Amino acid sequence: MKSAYLYVRVSTDEQKRKGYSLPEQEDRLLKYCECNNIEVKGICREDFSAKNFNRPEWKKLISTIGKKSSGEESNILFIKWDRFSRNIEYEMIGVLRKYKTIAMAIDQPIDFSVPESAVMLAIYLSVPEAENTRRALNTANGIRRAKQMGRYPNKAPLGFINIATLDGKKSIVPKQPDAGIIRWVFYQLAKNIHKIEEVRKMADSKGLKCSRSYFYRLIRNPVYCGLIPINFDPEEPHLVKGIHDSLIPETLFYEVQRIITTKRKTSCKKEELKEIFFLTGFLVCPLSNRKLYGSFSRGSTKRYPYYHCRSKCKTRINALLLNDCYQHQLEQLVLSNKAIDLFGIILDDWNTNAQKATYLLERNMVMRKLNEQELILSQARKFFVTDIIKLDDYSELKRECLAHIGCLKKELNDITIKLGNIDKQSQLGQQPFENLLEGFSSLDATDKKHFVHLIPPRKVNFRTGDIVLGLNDALLKILSKKG
Repeated sequence: MKSAYLYVRVSTDEQKRKGYSLPEQEDRLLKYCECNNIEVKGICREDFSAKNFNRPEWKKLISTIGKKSSGEESNILFIKWDRFSRNIEYEMIGVLRKYKTIAMAIDQPIDFSVPESAVMLAIYLSVPEAENTRRALNTANGIRRAKQMGRYPNKAPLGFINIATLDGKKSIVPKQPDAGIIRWVFYQLAKNIHKIEEVRKMADSKGLKCSRSYFYRLIRNPVYCGLIPINFDPEEPHLVKGIHDSLIPETLFYEVQRIITTKRKTSCKKEELKEIFFLTGFLVCPLSNRKLYGSFSRGSTKRYPYYHCRSKCKTRINALLLNDCYQHQLEQLVLSNKAIDLFGIILDDWNTNAQKATYLLERNMVMRKLNEQELILSQARKFFVTDIIKLDDYSELKRECLAHIGCLKKELNDITIKLGNIDKQSQLGQQPFENLLEGFSSLDATDKKHFVHLIPPRKVNFRTGDIVLGLNDALLKILSKKG
């Protein structure tokens, strides 16, 4: 061999793991050529995977060799055969043979004139391939075992950041302000009043920067509610409780999944119609005796809501006017004196103070247990640092403490919600009962519809909007008009 092209190659993972950097390979090949009086015709430096020959620099090298004259000698030198390829591929060997070019590894020389050399070449090429497959399998198994233990070893999703615990294991913790915005996103979606794209744009204006496709994956990711998916079966992923702090409760996550898997565009439109046309189904056309429906009529500048008849009589009335008239008539009703006395007896019977004291006692007990678990975890951390306990014992103790702390925090949150409900009931008891119906305008569409079921409009003047309410015998005993 009088002359040769030098081929040096690394891939990003190998450069750190094995130390086969490009300068090191190049230096060794140059020294080899100097010792053996081989002229270096060129150096090809590659930073590409060896799983196939679809490599930019290799293609340039083959193109250069293909343009040489028929009598010119061509050789390619590299360190080992895994620099050449990591798959058992003889096609490229055939291409080089066609160009009368010899490929040779200086650390793994092969005499191609000997037929049995093909066996040795197969070994050199197959061993790196087997190592890669085994390494990938071990990595996948390690990631799966970490997930089974409740850790998240992959790259942290948006709203979290990767950290290393004291025992060197990977985990994730919330990262602000993205975590707070993502929590807000889930609560907005649970209301089912905005489309997903509208929520995404609002989150973007708050500072959550991600693509549309990533956002749609984000709202379906169970990691945000503390669950880690393990894909034993692609069709039915298994979920494991993670040790990381969740951004939202599990109930909220599954409620959002139920909402976003339905036709949200239709759902949002129906909610809008229910909010405005809550009298739909209770109004009857005076001419055709058919039920009236609610819809919008487009004007020159905006849309106007109307209750209208679908028959040829074309009866219609402004929905906002009729809604205000119904609400005004409803607010004229007050509780009778006997009903007020009955409400007072019911609230006295419901001893809110005693119930509140019970919940406060439970909250103190839970907080004391929570402090105990945090103290145990802190002491265990000190024992581990001073080598009093081993890594396995510390990891097991930490996992148990974090599980207890998570349950106690959830229990504490439930008690806080119950105390808030009692405070609302106490405020209700301090208000005058007779004007309870004045809060009709603040109710949502469902509650308004429920009131209309109880007190429907009996007569309607479609010219003036005057309404006469229909009260049954039971309501007449507890309700009366003001004045």
